[in-house]
Amino acid sequence: MASHNESILREPLITGKDITYARITNEVLWPVENKPNKAWWIGFIVSALGALLWVGAVSYTFYYGIGTWGLNKTVGWAWDITGFVWWVGIGHAGTLISAVLLLFRQNWRNSINRSAEAMTIFAVICAATYVVSHMGRPWLAYWPLPLPNQFGSLWVNFNSPLVWDVFAISTYFSVSLLFWYTGLLPDIATIRDRATGLKRRIYSVLSFGWTGSVKTWQRFEAVSLILAGVSTPLVLSVHTIVSMDFATSVIPGWHTTIFPPYFVAGAIFSGFAMVQTLLLIARKVLGLENYITMFHIESMNKIIVLTGSIVGVAYLTELFIAWYSGVEYEQYAFLNRISGPYWWAYWCMMTCNVITPQLFWFKKIRTSIPISWVLSIIVNIGMWFERFVIIVTSLHRDYIPSSWAMFYPTWVDISIFVGSIGLFFTLFLLFIRVLPSVAMAEVKLLVKTSSEQSKKKLLESGVIKPEEAEYYKESLTKFDSVDQADYAKI
Repeated sequence: MASHNESILREPLITGKDITYARITNEVLWPVENKPNKAWWIGFIVSALGALLWVGAVSYTFYYGIGTWGLNKTVGWAWDITGFVWWVGIGHAGTLISAVLLLFRQNWRNSINRSAEAMTIFAVICAATYVVSHMGRPWLAYWPLPLPNQFGSLWVNFNSPLVWDVFAISTYFSVSLLFWYTGLLPDIATIRDRATGLKRRIYSVLSFGWTGSVKTWQRFEAVSLILAGVSTPLVLSVHTIVSMDFATSVIPGWHTTIFPPYFVAGAIFSGFAMVQTLLLIARKVLGLENYITMFHIESMNKIIVLTGSIVGVAYLTELFIAWYSGVEYEQYAFLNRISGPYWWAYWCMMTCNVITPQLFWFKKIRTSIPISWVLSIIVNIGMWFERFVIIVTSLHRDYIPSSWAMFYPTWVDISIFVGSIGLFFTLFLLFIRVLPSVAMAEVKLLVKTSSEQSKKKLLESGVIKPEEAEYYKESLTKFDSVDQADYAKI
């Protein structure tokens, strides 16, 4: 919100010529106010088919029970909890980008926070569907809530981390939804003012009477900071509590104190990877290259390589502690992961999560859009394998060799997982169709200080030192949305 000139050494957060407030509004609202293009329809049809597959597989599970899954007496948790933890992890980047970066006044969040927040909400919805479908009696899904009931003294077991999950995830979803919708209000009001007929009436209701007065903006910014402060602890608490589903047990491979920070780092790791997967496509299809720039892509890749390195250290720490503990059962659990029947899953996990992200140390790879997109998908494949390895390889060989068993997914397991991905992308595609995927009001704050055109005016004014000007022009060479010829004579 500052009105001063930003240092020329900082890369621009908005690129393009003749960027005005009106142009930002027109370009961001183009997908909302116009008919969807062919690319959107292709994505939506494929995603909707996946969502229909999910509906069919979950309905089949509700009718016949979870015996339709590949679970057995030894492996009682498998793809269901793997998918649940995977989706909760993906939902972490939205809160980190929205809340933590807001508190630290990182303006580069302004262009990507809206889509990341929406992704969080849709990912948590997908995670919740796994919980309900695993209950066996989904019509009793309200039982984990401590509600007054007619069953006398029937209360939930507050010592169970599964109950902690209910509170943690419901709180996370509620705060994330409130934070996301609060940020949408000024942009919904903009759509309302440009719309006519029924569409205007709908957006008028959704805008909650936003007027755009000074007092309204003051309250908006105050509420945003309060929600950011409330949300920040959730970045740490939610996946910490999810990790306690395993860490509070006595099963070798699970009973470890490193799980909370390890799970949080992994969640941020996978969350940022999914943001990359979505936005690298969205910026091209929706024509948002001027607002989601190479600086945003490179910054997210830096966070991915940092959190990927933390996850790699956690993997090595687990191996060391298993050896150092001297407990033969703990040692065997990890030996079984590395060289047992599921060795291929362990090494897929190590390759995707530890080795592959290290490629982002190279600037050429970090600033390559095709490579970044492929690596973001590889990261989330690796994070799914991580949860699978933690859960299945720790269960399938217990203390009694006669009860050892292998887990094989059925078509229902596979359909629910693939279908949940379809559900996620269906919700995201509908979101970008009816609401702005970039926070217009927040991006407009950057036009006079952090845009390419404002910095270009500084260069043309001649007040910038020659070496600083050269450094800035050199930094622009990686941007695919900057016309390098404009700087040839400056």
